[in-house]
Amino acid sequence: MLTSKQRALLKGIASSYETIFQVGKGGVSENLIQQVSDALRKRELIKLRVLDNSEYSAREAADEIASKTDSEVVQVIGSKFVLFKRNPKDPVIDIKL
Repeated sequence: MLTSKQRALLKGIASSYETIFQVGKGGVSENLIQQVSDALRKRELIKLRVLDNSEYSAREAADEIASKTDSEVVQVIGSKFVLFKRNPKDPVIDIKL
C-alpha cells in the first residue's frame, strides 16, 4: 500500500511519461494483461489510456488491470491512469520516504 507521500512522488514522475498501452473496444484481454505485467516488471511505473470506444471507464480499467497484475493504481485522470508495481529483485524507482 502506498502512502500519500509515495503516491505524490510517483504522480510527479509519471507526469513526464508517455502512454504506452491503450484499452480499446477489445477491453482488458489476457494479452494486454501479460504485456502490462511485463512492462511493470521492467519499468515499475507505467501510464495507460482508455479509448473512447472502450466499454470501460478509466477507473474500471485501472482497477481490473491492477487486480490482475497485483499492481497499485497511483492515479486516474480523465481517460488516463498510472499503475505501479515494485520490482523486489531490481528496483528502478526509490520510493522510501
